[in-house]
Amino acid sequence: MNPILLDIPSEFSTLRLTLRISRPGDSAIAYPVVRESLPELKQWMPWATEDFTLEKHEEWCRRAAGEFINREALHFRIFLKEDSAFLGTISADTFNWDIPRCEIGYWLGTSHYGRGFMTEAASGLIEMLKESVRPIRIEIRCDSLNQKSRRVAERLRFDLEAVLRAHERRKDGTLRDTCIYALVDRANVQQPSLSELKSV
Repeated sequence: MNPILLDIPSEFSTLRLTLRISRPGDSAIAYPVVRESLPELKQWMPWATEDFTLEKHEEWCRRAAGEFINREALHFRIFLKEDSAFLGTISADTFNWDIPRCEIGYWLGTSHYGRGFMTEAASGLIEMLKESVRPIRIEIRCDSLNQKSRRVAERLRFDLEAVLRAHERRKDGTLRDTCIYALVDRANVQQPSLSELKSV
């Protein structure tokens, strides 16, 4: 598979939301939501720090635009259809195109919690990926204490495959356990036969 040749939409919609790829200039709409949501975000996101400036955010936006073209990562901005309000970001990245598989990551502005927006956005992204990328495996990885991220994975019927204990350090120095959720297209998983295994 040559991912450069895949026709992946740069914009798509769900019932309430519009998702489009990140592009230069997006920091103007996204940065205020990042700053407003920083107390929550910095608990879980390594990039969410007090010195995360508008300039750093714009640099990220421009890198994200290039990563979409190169199929290194697919970063989508989430907007509410009714008033075009910016809600957050959801991405598919860490691709292994030989399988193919990827990981989904996301964050939502604090003022938009509790309305099912991220579950809807993630569901829409998964459906888009199934049509354009046809992944065999999609993962969601998160801190075991991040209950909001875990609930999104569970609502989407991802299986909790593992909890990696003392896997990383949080920014405050404490050790975190990492949950690995996965959604596997079992119909397209080709398992070796018993005879093939015995011949190895």
